[in-house]
Amino acid sequence: MSHTPVIAIVDDDESFRHATISFIRSLGYSAAAFPSADAFINSNVVENADCLITDVQMPGMSGIELQNYLIAQGYRVPIIFVTAFPEMEARGNALRAGAVGFLGKPFGDENLISCLNKALAIRTR
Repeated sequence: MSHTPVIAIVDDDESFRHATISFIRSLGYSAAAFPSADAFINSNVVENADCLITDVQMPGMSGIELQNYLIAQGYRVPIIFVTAFPEMEARGNALRAGAVGFLGKPFGDENLISCLNKALAIRTR
């Protein structure tokens, strides 16, 4: 039986979470959305996610802090960052730590699909 990739979405913006989960599911993937990094970390999805899409700036733990936490805990999930405030320093830090994408909101569907394809190719190796 074929594995359907699980895409986790972590963003404090409820409308973004709902729109993204709908889009991800329309591509044939499973999706799970979380309003915060803590909610994601405390879920069973953290161990099963094939890709993580996360906002950079969120209350509590930021997306960059989430990336650092996951790396420190030994999780190697490919991460796509999305942000309304694309700062070059945050982008550089995220990419140096292994992020597969860093998209400024709003972004086109094709940009996200390209990042997802890259992330899932990495994950299947």
